[in-house]
Amino acid sequence: MKTSSRLGLAVLALIILAAAGYAAWRYFGTATDAPKFKLAKAETGPLTAAVSATGTLNPVVSVQVGSQVSGQIKEILVDFNSPVKENQLIARIDPETFQYRLRQAEADVDAARAALGVQQAEVLRAKANLAEFQRDFERKKLLVEKNFISSAEREKAQSVLDAGRASLQVAESQARNSEAQVRQREAQRGQARIDLERTAIKAPVNGIVVKRSIEPGQTVAASLQSPELFIIAKNLTDMQVETSIDEADVGRIMVGQKASFTVDAFAGRSFSGEVKQVRKAATVVSNVVTYTVVISAANPELTLLPGMTANVRVVTAQKEAALKVPNAALRFRPPGGDEKKAVAAVSPAPTSAKGGGASGGSRSGSGRSGASGNSGGGRVWIIGEDGKPKAVSVRLGLTDGSMTEIVSGDIKEGDEVIVGQQTANGAKQTGVPGPRLF
Repeated sequence: MKTSSRLGLAVLALIILAAAGYAAWRYFGTATDAPKFKLAKAETGPLTAAVSATGTLNPVVSVQVGSQVSGQIKEILVDFNSPVKENQLIARIDPETFQYRLRQAEADVDAARAALGVQQAEVLRAKANLAEFQRDFERKKLLVEKNFISSAEREKAQSVLDAGRASLQVAESQARNSEAQVRQREAQRGQARIDLERTAIKAPVNGIVVKRSIEPGQTVAASLQSPELFIIAKNLTDMQVETSIDEADVGRIMVGQKASFTVDAFAGRSFSGEVKQVRKAATVVSNVVTYTVVISAANPELTLLPGMTANVRVVTAQKEAALKVPNAALRFRPPGGDEKKAVAAVSPAPTSAKGGGASGGSRSGSGRSGASGNSGGGRVWIIGEDGKPKAVSVRLGLTDGSMTEIVSGDIKEGDEVIVGQQTANGAKQTGVPGPRLF
């Protein structure tokens, strides 16, 4: 009985010792595990800075065809995708109402001309009466001089002559009024004729009908603005992409820069273009400011269609031989207190007046860093002689979103920079370290 108790105590003591030894190995062994760093080499090669955005394909010239008169659509002579020529009849509004208006206007012209004829006759009659009154006055004047009649007869003839002159002036004024009424009626007739002609909807340019908004029998009302009937694209072989560029990137866009874009309809195929216009009118949506940039898009095969969404890439700067490192190297920070010690031991590299310290490195990761003229300061980490991370201050240049140019600093081609770390227990770390979990 005593032998079995002693054996049980011995086994229990061995178990406790084994557990204590394992705990001590875990504590002291893992505490001394040195971190292993993931490295990448600085290399020299081509580097292209670009701005990416999305836009919409549109014809360079797109004409909206409307109607200046109201009425019911009587017939439509074209459909979607129909080629049209300039002045070609493409639709017609029921002209019956306008025909009657023209007839009424023509009748008004005839009536006004007849009234003018009457007034002109009145002028002739007034002139004839005035001539008769003038002769009568001259005779009586002569007779008064010979004392054949009294002077009262001469004065009466004078009054009749003056009345005749006034009658002539009235007749001439009425004739001029009738002439004005004739011109007014003729203008109304001309307007009625034009309205009748406008019932025939014609194509203003050569092109292709890309949109039809009406059906036969539909009534259009041209009140405050012309209703849209058709949209005609003048030339689908010459397209353009209208894309919105963020205000942070628009300063890098200039007319003449090369661009490329893709559309979902032709996956894997790239189309080339060129920046044609940077519009100065800003668009503000939810406090986000963008500017419209127009990019040319040749379409000789007519494969691109209006309204397609284009994924645009505008090349803003390019270098054939640039010293570059991965953007992960600019985001890396050593864990614990090693960063402050390493930074204190290294003098910063010369930077431009616009340098932004470490923030330049983080900004380059977003793909917005510009040419070397707009470069900022950054920091990369290398393995020092003591095996610990060592900070190297650099000045940054171009970036393509994954690689960033090193303009100046104590980094040369082939040098290894830290892009992440991996501890002995298998945990990997890249970029800025997160909180340590226990």
